[in-house]
Amino acid sequence: MNIKEQLQHKIDNKTKPLGSLGLLEDIALQIGEVQNTLSPKIENPALLVFAADHGLADEGISPYPKDVTWQMVMNFCGGGASINVFCRQHDIQLHVFDVGVDYDFPVELPVEKVKVARGSRNMRIEPAMSPEECRAAMEAGAAAVRKKAQNGCNTIACGEMGIGNTSPSSLLMHKFTGYSVEECTGRGSGLNEGQVDRKTRILQEIAEKYNPETPEETLATLGGLEIAAMVGAYLEAKKQNMLILIDGFISTAAVLTAIQIDSAVKENCIFCHSSDEKGHKLMLEYLGVKPLLQLGMRLGEGTGAAVAMPLVKSAVNFLNEMSSMEDAGVSNKE
Repeated sequence: MNIKEQLQHKIDNKTKPLGSLGLLEDIALQIGEVQNTLSPKIENPALLVFAADHGLADEGISPYPKDVTWQMVMNFCGGGASINVFCRQHDIQLHVFDVGVDYDFPVELPVEKVKVARGSRNMRIEPAMSPEECRAAMEAGAAAVRKKAQNGCNTIACGEMGIGNTSPSSLLMHKFTGYSVEECTGRGSGLNEGQVDRKTRILQEIAEKYNPETPEETLATLGGLEIAAMVGAYLEAKKQNMLILIDGFISTAAVLTAIQIDSAVKENCIFCHSSDEKGHKLMLEYLGVKPLLQLGMRLGEGTGAAVAMPLVKSAVNFLNEMSSMEDAGVSNKE
C-alpha cells in the first residue's frame, strides 16, 4: 500500500464508525500525506503577519485612513490585537513584518523590518509595484519561512495588515478565476452599499487598464507588497514541505496567486474558514476546497487560521492517539 492507502486504513480502523469524524479525517489524511508518515506532528507552529500600505487607498476604497496600518502594527507589537489573543491561546509563535508600511517604526519595536518601499503605488495611475519590488517582497516572505523552517517549525500561516488590501485581492481573484469584478468585490473593512459600488467601478477601470501576461506580472501590477510577501512565503513553505494554514479572503487571493506559479502549493494547504467577505466563497469553490469553519469572520490578520489551529491538532491527535478496533477489542462492523 502507498502512504495514502496506509493512512486511510489507519483512519478507518479507529474505534468509530467509518467517516464519523468528517472533515477531521480528511485533514488527518492530508497532513499524513504531506509529511509522508502515519504519525504526523504539528511542530512549533508560526503565524507571520506582513504589513504594507497601498497607494490605491488614496482613492477612498476603504473607510479607514492609511494611518491605521502602522497603528495596528504597533498594536500587534504591543500584544493587543485579536491575532495576539488567538496566538497566545493556541501556542502559536507570532512574527510581524514591515514589508511596505509608510511609517518609520522605532528601532526597539519588535517588528521585523524588511521594508521594500513605503507602500505600493496607486494602480489607477500606474502598476502597484515594479517587477523588482515585487520580487523583493516575495523574497522577504520566503526568507521569513526559511528561517522558521530552520528553527524546527513545520506548520505556517500568514496574516496581513494593509488598509485597502481587499481591493488588490479582488483584482487578483478576477484575473485568475475569470469571475467578474463585481463578484470579486465586497465591503472590505466596512463600506456601505454606495461605497462598494464606487469601489467596484474603480476596480473595473483598473482591471481594464492593464493586461499582464504572467502570474508574477499580474501580482506586480495589481497586488500589494504584503500580498507579494505572502505569495513568496507560501511558495517557500511548499519547498520546505510545511503544512500551510490559509486564512480568509486576502490570504486566499495570495495562495491563489502562488498556485498559478506552482500548482503543487495547494497540496500542503488547509483552508481554515470561509470569510464573510464577498468573493471568498467563490474563490474557495474555484479552488475546489472545503473550509474548516464558517464563523462569519472577515478580520484578516491570520485570525481564521489561528482559530482553526486546535482543529488541525485534533486531526493529528486522533490519528496518533485513538485506539484501533483491534487494540481496543472492539468488534468492527460486518
